[in-house]
Amino acid sequence: MSAMVPFRRVLLAAAALAACLIGEVRAEDSSPWVSDSHSAVRLLAGSRSGAVLLGGIAIQLEPGWKTYWRAPGDSGVPPRFDFSKSENVEAVTILWPAPTRFDDGAGGTSLGYKKQVVLPLRIVAKNADKPVTLRATVSYAVCEKLCVPVEASPELAFVSVASTQDATLSAALDTVPVPANVGDPHPVTVRDVKREGQSVIVDVTTPDFTAVDLFVEGPTPEWSLPVPKRIDPGPAGVKRFEFALEGLPPGVKPDGAALKLTLVGAERSYEYNVNLE
Repeated sequence: MSAMVPFRRVLLAAAALAACLIGEVRAEDSSPWVSDSHSAVRLLAGSRSGAVLLGGIAIQLEPGWKTYWRAPGDSGVPPRFDFSKSENVEAVTILWPAPTRFDDGAGGTSLGYKKQVVLPLRIVAKNADKPVTLRATVSYAVCEKLCVPVEASPELAFVSVASTQDATLSAALDTVPVPANVGDPHPVTVRDVKREGQSVIVDVTTPDFTAVDLFVEGPTPEWSLPVPKRIDPGPAGVKRFEFALEGLPPGVKPDGAALKLTLVGAERSYEYNVNLE
């Protein structure tokens, strides 16, 4: 025996279900914030198209607090990410926005971010036709005068609709340094890299009064090179930086080492791969 359901009730139920589904789709543009006492983390999803997806990790910080770049400088803790519990995800690549330098409070220099940052993610799906759920374990430190370790585990499903986060992710991509070669004809560029004994001198061509900064990384995370310092005088139209070949792993020599230079300018930042002579 079957029960008769009024047609109006059916329409109301369908409308309510549609509203719920729309709400769920919009909610999947970003995960809920996972908060601690000084920061919050969430995942962002860009519009899905094909097997390569664009996402992001958004971090908000309380005023006066900071977190760190992949190479934290003289002190600090680089963040760590684990995506192994994700579904239908082959690989995740983190695209790092250019950092800023700040005093670490102990006479050194640290590199990282204040206020807020979005780290873009390039996500490769195992199967482009199946749902993707990104699950991240994010371990990072937030620091004011003292550092506090934080761990957050946001998750987010990617859906095949236009995302409200596309503009945010596009803006974040604009802050990621782009690959370049020494001597490229950009208005701001690394012109020359030369070794002088146990020091490396880097000349940066830049218009007068243009603010630039330079950071260096070794070929592996075990290298802990010092943050380059601006030195004067330099040739006209050139800002000169220097760093010592210190902080190498035990028993390792710098000869022939592949270094990564990150040049941060007001308009655009660049990454250079150079080999020491």
